[in-house]
Amino acid sequence: MEKDSVVERRMRYIERQKKLGHGVNVRFEDLKPRGSGPLNRHGMPQIPIDQHLVQNWPVLNLGDSPVVSLADWRLEFAGLVENPVTLTWQEFMALRQVEDTSDFHCVTTWSRLDNRWAGVKFKTLAELAVPKENAAWVLCTGYDRDPTSGEVYTTNLPLARAIEDDVLLVHTWEGQPLPVEHGGPCRMITPKLYAWKGTKWVRKIEFVDRNRKGFWERRGYSDTAEPWYNDRYST
Repeated sequence: MEKDSVVERRMRYIERQKKLGHGVNVRFEDLKPRGSGPLNRHGMPQIPIDQHLVQNWPVLNLGDSPVVSLADWRLEFAGLVENPVTLTWQEFMALRQVEDTSDFHCVTTWSRLDNRWAGVKFKTLAELAVPKENAAWVLCTGYDRDPTSGEVYTTNLPLARAIEDDVLLVHTWEGQPLPVEHGGPCRMITPKLYAWKGTKWVRKIEFVDRNRKGFWERRGYSDTAEPWYNDRYST
């Protein structure tokens, strides 16, 4: 039998994607989200529990702020995918671009509201790579490293969370190119999760069949990182 085309496999993945569900940690499914302020567009309190608002955008990193030229930048999709691909900057920018306004919640207890972003939906990129049926998690890798150990930055998140509509790989913030200190030229944002799940200086996304802990997760931070449930640390 002739092997199915990538297009046919992509359409089957899109149908599976619709059945993935919301991906929220099952520990919290029967609990009420906690926070303050009016409800946001997702029906959550605007400010998650134990967060406070800031007007600036604090810079946090491992002590490494790599400068990656657009000519050298690459984004690799690997692991359990039907169509492994590595994008150049020009190829990334040729994909469907979107704009969105969303909030940013840092695990260190500050939140910045109404950030204006431009970039590509993670969902669009996943449909390009076509995750296999057994792909359940993603492991994202950045260009940055821990200066002491040399370990590269990684973080994990459930595929069901990664494909939500507001998860983007962004190159623009507030109408300007994403600053280097915040992960430019491209970083991931995860508005419904704590922000360390959004890899700065992102360079690789690997689809895997089980949870593989990232840099902070191996150091005691939560795998699931749900702000409205104070899900900061592993238990």
